[in-house]
Amino acid sequence: MDRRTVLAGLGATLSMPFITPLSLGKRPWVENGTPMKLLFDTDIGSDIDDAVALAYLLNQPSVQLLGITTVTGEARKRAALAERLIDIAGRTIPVTPGYEKPRLVPSRQPSAPQAAKLTPTQLVGSDAPHDPEAAIDFMAAAIRSHPGEVTLLAVGPFTNVARLLEREPGISKFLKQLVIMGGKYSDYPTPWGPSEWNGIVDPHATSILFQKIECPVRAFGLDITWQVSMNADQVSKAFAHHPLLREVKRWSEVWFAEREALHFHDPLAAVSLVDPAVCQYRTGTVSVDLTPERAGFTLFSASEGGNLQDRRLVEVASSVNSTRFFDQYFSAFGPHPIA
Repeated sequence: MDRRTVLAGLGATLSMPFITPLSLGKRPWVENGTPMKLLFDTDIGSDIDDAVALAYLLNQPSVQLLGITTVTGEARKRAALAERLIDIAGRTIPVTPGYEKPRLVPSRQPSAPQAAKLTPTQLVGSDAPHDPEAAIDFMAAAIRSHPGEVTLLAVGPFTNVARLLEREPGISKFLKQLVIMGGKYSDYPTPWGPSEWNGIVDPHATSILFQKIECPVRAFGLDITWQVSMNADQVSKAFAHHPLLREVKRWSEVWFAEREALHFHDPLAAVSLVDPAVCQYRTGTVSVDLTPERAGFTLFSASEGGNLQDRRLVEVASSVNSTRFFDQYFSAFGPHPIA
């Protein structure tokens, strides 16, 4: 059963239990008022939450977006969607389409449905072939140009990221950190049990990511992101007051035509870059199951008190303060009404 089938008919509410975050006792990831250098790898155009995240990043002064790469089917149409938001924001940011197909398994995400909201002019060239290695070239060059300064935020299936780590051995040592939305790290109930979309779309890429990464990693699993949501009426009101959000709301018509909930999966990972305390975290190791029935399932083993400089350790979100999240997200766009 795929994500579309499960979400059809599900309701959602904005209010969630207020969870007071622990004092993390760590330096914020945005330091001394200097914008964070960011690469954004995304499957924008399927779940609407990628566009919600990109709108935030484009309007967040604490983030310097160096470039965007797209992943999974119709990667050029996904790039066109990103370029549309960049244009509305009045920015100039390179967007490079990457890999469209998983490494070894059939594609679960061959198209970008939200591209239907773009005009023919905005889609010019999006049906032409492209070299996905150009996205890997771009990521590698950006990382090497700013050693130790770049955060890679990956919120789609991890095909591009795995290819980067495999083609460029040791490249992640030059990253400041990797932040991902993907996997599931607790038994919190979600419609897919222990599975998560980004993890299972390219399970072998997910495995390569956790095997080869050599920088601090922070992961936001479905068990946490599922807890932060809005329904269509709430999105219609909250996304009406800013040009970027209005465009995302227009695209969300495609999403809500078959679903009742927008879950803020990717935006939670994005907001954490600016305000890590929107969540609490646990440290441990992550392995990836590649057996046929569980391919892409993530297995988390806690190791409290570990040093994140140990490449084997991952910091995973373990709870979310939804009130703080929504305040932080919408603060990037000015005063906001949330019903």
